[in-house]
Amino acid sequence: MSGGVDSSVAAHLLAGQGHDVIGVFMRHGERSPVAGSGEQGVVTSYSPISAPGSLLPALCSPLHHKQGCCTASDAEDARRVADRVGIPFYSLNLAEEFNQIIDYFVAEYTGGRTPNPCVQCNNWIKFGKLFDYADSVGAEFVATGHYARMGSCADGSVALFRGIDAAKDQSYVLFGIRSELLSRMMLPVGNYEKPAIRRIAASLGLRVAEKKDSQEICFVTRGRYDEFVRRRRDRDTAGELVTTTGAVIGEHDGIESFTVGQRKGLGVALGDRKFVVRIESDTRRVVIGDRDELGCRELKARDANWLGKVLTEAVGQSQRCYAQIRYNAQAQPATLTVLADRRLFIEFDEPQFAVAPGQAVVCYDAENNEQVLGGGWIE
Repeated sequence: MSGGVDSSVAAHLLAGQGHDVIGVFMRHGERSPVAGSGEQGVVTSYSPISAPGSLLPALCSPLHHKQGCCTASDAEDARRVADRVGIPFYSLNLAEEFNQIIDYFVAEYTGGRTPNPCVQCNNWIKFGKLFDYADSVGAEFVATGHYARMGSCADGSVALFRGIDAAKDQSYVLFGIRSELLSRMMLPVGNYEKPAIRRIAASLGLRVAEKKDSQEICFVTRGRYDEFVRRRRDRDTAGELVTTTGAVIGEHDGIESFTVGQRKGLGVALGDRKFVVRIESDTRRVVIGDRDELGCRELKARDANWLGKVLTEAVGQSQRCYAQIRYNAQAQPATLTVLADRRLFIEFDEPQFAVAPGQAVVCYDAENNEQVLGGGWIE
């Protein structure tokens, strides 16, 4: 329970279906600008259940706060919802696990790649450590407020599908979950559109009914993400801005301020629209070019993860699919080839723009672009 409307309604729906629900909030350890002002109000109204020693009380603070998640204010929102739904509520101290995500985040940006910490949070924490906690309290399932759906394949195996609400679908960020955990996942809001979820929350009198969606990186609690990286990087990443022909047109403070496909905030005025075409971590150069120089027909990815039985033994074989290169991108027709050593190769029917190393490429079935086949990390 993040304190947002989606996980709040998910808890309500599950309780209404007769499940024995335990609400869990995840603390990441990064203090937000508002968290410190409210930490004197400690919530102690918890139901007694067996739990590991990492449990902490949720902390009170006002509703208005930085638009991310996992703050003390969010914890209070989640606790209020748990009280309203009538379920026990606990806050887990996962600062050590979040530090792993922060290290990944900093390492990717300083290596010239564009990380996706939300995917790794799902892989390592929400559907990783949270399963360890579930096992410790005898819980059979882990549920979240993600807009995706669980379903069945023709052979009876459990599969992951897009959410009903195409505008809110979050199946992309769930591709890396271990396939053996699919049968223990519940995604109750995936069968609803967002306006319906807000109406349910309003009908219950939940004050989070109109709360804004989290749109920021939860552990970047103040300032910009590139400033966050600079405070933690272990090497200088400043360098030159150059054109695709090699001409030096300026300097930059660090490659962590850029991502492939970026148009705004380049730090130079060149008259016409220019884009980041490439980031060279070894030379620390950021290469600027025209939009047509961003076009890419193929990519390779590493650390592939396949969900269910699809493609798990298809090394060297090719099949049609839809491939999605960013969370907010449209999946495009492509041919997928599974390579050895957990690698994959994608060839698009049409050139794709702003294929960024470090982001995930997620593959969907070719028939209806609904079932998640799996994916990997773009190299």
